[in-house]
Amino acid sequence: MTQFVGKTAIISGAAEGIGFSIATALGEQAMNIVLADIDEENLKKARLKLESAGIPVLAVALDVADEAQWNEVAERTIERFGKIHMLVNNAGIGGDTGPIENAQTRGWQWALDVNLLGVVYGTKVMVPWIAEQGEGGWIINVASMAGMGGIPYNGAYTATKTAVVALSESWAMELQSKNIKVSVLCPAFVQTRIYDSDRNRPLKYKNENGKEIEESRFAEKTKSMVENGIDVSIVGKRVVEALNAGELYIFTHPNYRALVQQRFQAIDAAFERAAESPLLQHVVKQKVDFS
Repeated sequence: MTQFVGKTAIISGAAEGIGFSIATALGEQAMNIVLADIDEENLKKARLKLESAGIPVLAVALDVADEAQWNEVAERTIERFGKIHMLVNNAGIGGDTGPIENAQTRGWQWALDVNLLGVVYGTKVMVPWIAEQGEGGWIINVASMAGMGGIPYNGAYTATKTAVVALSESWAMELQSKNIKVSVLCPAFVQTRIYDSDRNRPLKYKNENGKEIEESRFAEKTKSMVENGIDVSIVGKRVVEALNAGELYIFTHPNYRALVQQRFQAIDAAFERAAESPLLQHVVKQKVDFS
């Protein structure tokens, strides 16, 4: 028997891709699964797949950028399963690509509303429900390797995923007293349709004059790398493995370690230079306490 048996997980963006992979893996751990997604057609297909596998499942339409809809998901989950133990903030979009001088406000707002505020709204709504039952629980936020370092020509995606990593680190400390564990999943390239996010792009986020940002060569390269990424089924199993180990950062691509180490080495070197500055000697030995 695992720690997940009989407990309930809500997964956003769960109709396919990483979200459905996580839903399947958690269902195999005997959890009750709530599939939430903006794509109602694929949501129905996902529900049928889990039901055919004998997994208790509820499917709810959800636009993560609408806080009121999160409340609806919570209410329907409680009505069906009685309690909420886990939230997986997976829903996300790739967003517009291209140089910053071509960026349009609506494209940026779309990325901010879905990739960042969607995570904020979901966590804000679900934490009180998880805490109320007194059994502890989990928040899993899906970021990206982009959250560990900038990606050129994809500023909105990089900015929002970096923010999700930082939020996860903050909430890990904040929610510890409520016995809610926080993890952040940072995959690199996985075989999903993230490059085709526009299929679910609401009208209000369409760029001016109905014209979308012209795809750059970088976008085409990204699509190719996604299509040649790891099999999506691995990701859900890796999440279960990491949750059992109590991991804060969940990585699926250990081959990216050297790149992340280069970034941290550069940061560490910058601290060394700051410590040597005569302007900053009065703060070099000051203690830092966030407790």
